[in-house]
Amino acid sequence: MPLSPRPIIQGNQRSKILIVGQAPGIKAHETNKPWNDASGERLRKWLNLNVQQFYNPDNIAILPMAFCYPGKASSGDKPPRKECAPLWHKRLISSMQIKHVLLIGQYAQNYYLQDKRSLTERVKDWQTYQPRFFVLPHPSPRNNIWLKKNPWFEQQVVLAMQHAIAKII
Repeated sequence: MPLSPRPIIQGNQRSKILIVGQAPGIKAHETNKPWNDASGERLRKWLNLNVQQFYNPDNIAILPMAFCYPGKASSGDKPPRKECAPLWHKRLISSMQIKHVLLIGQYAQNYYLQDKRSLTERVKDWQTYQPRFFVLPHPSPRNNIWLKKNPWFEQQVVLAMQHAIAKII
């Protein structure tokens, strides 16, 4: 690992929504706070949650596929390390009261869904995974082109997710 390990997770036994993403980015590593960047701002907007609601572990659990920053790649961060999710996710989730799981990006979706389709195909077919899962692209500014090409995502998936979350939080 490029930096010393600093596992970044959030949650407790009362957590209702689980967010499974890739791995903490460099800003999260530096501040020890998950989703503490532009991607987190967009994610909170998609969820229609303010900062206090989002970082309240009674509301939101955050278990990335890897718990530590994996390092920089040529275009973005390196993929998450593979050992964290199989070792920890099931154990941690079993003690929570999770109603919905948000699978953000291909790594989380590949692991949890075992579905070989593309991210776009899975997100288009989001209702297949209901009521447990919401499948989402990564909210990174790097995905602005994807979001412009797929306006149905915010019009359909985000609105349905906001409605489901508002019933719980």
